[in-house]
Amino acid sequence: MKLCALLLAASVLLVGPLSAKNPPSESSRGPDGGTRFRVQGIQVLPATERPFSGRDNIEWTRTLEDGSTVKTHLYAMVARDSQGRIYREHRAFVPVNTSEESRQLDIVLLDPVAHTRTTCTVATRRCAITGYQASTSFAAPPDGLLAKGTRYLSRENLGTSVINDLNVVGTRETLYTSAGAIGNSQSIVATREFWYSPDLQINLSVTRKEPGIGMQVLQIVDFSRSEPDPSVFKVPAGFVIRDLR
Repeated sequence: MKLCALLLAASVLLVGPLSAKNPPSESSRGPDGGTRFRVQGIQVLPATERPFSGRDNIEWTRTLEDGSTVKTHLYAMVARDSQGRIYREHRAFVPVNTSEESRQLDIVLLDPVAHTRTTCTVATRRCAITGYQASTSFAAPPDGLLAKGTRYLSRENLGTSVINDLNVVGTRETLYTSAGAIGNSQSIVATREFWYSPDLQINLSVTRKEPGIGMQVLQIVDFSRSEPDPSVFKVPAGFVIRDLR
């Protein structure tokens, strides 16, 4: 009897862990869409007679609750021709300590002459054409109270400098958000630093710092003021086009 009991106990111990590895007959949870982030690169207006090309270099540093940091980056091509047409890529972030190339997500073609926005998704090789109307100028919000007094914006002049052989002017904006304004238990202070080229009418460098988001440094690298190749502004070969206008 003792021998039978020992054998029975051993079989229970043996079968238990093995059976735990078997998948359940019914799902234990529903699907989860997850969380996705997209950091907008250097914004480009459809200004004419100001051609350039380069790559968005975005470095994103986030601080976790335990004090450790996560550093990722990406490179994405951006260009504008003399007609004001804009080409830009969106790519996925990769760790800074890897040689992995940023995966291309989509391509956006903006045409202020034809008034079209063409978005091409690389994974499906499909493009959608929609209407496009954009201003060629931008007016920054004024200093002072915003959002019914729950936020306050201050602005500081950082002087002038030179980036990519272009004269730039620097500005630092600090945005104070009162406690409770967006569900925050304490007030939030966020800063943004811009180095702007009046000649090209774009920021050549942007640094964003905000609690909960971290620090994002955006720069245009591999810069050229030459006219981009016209083929850049055409839909890639092999993509299916759908006009949604």
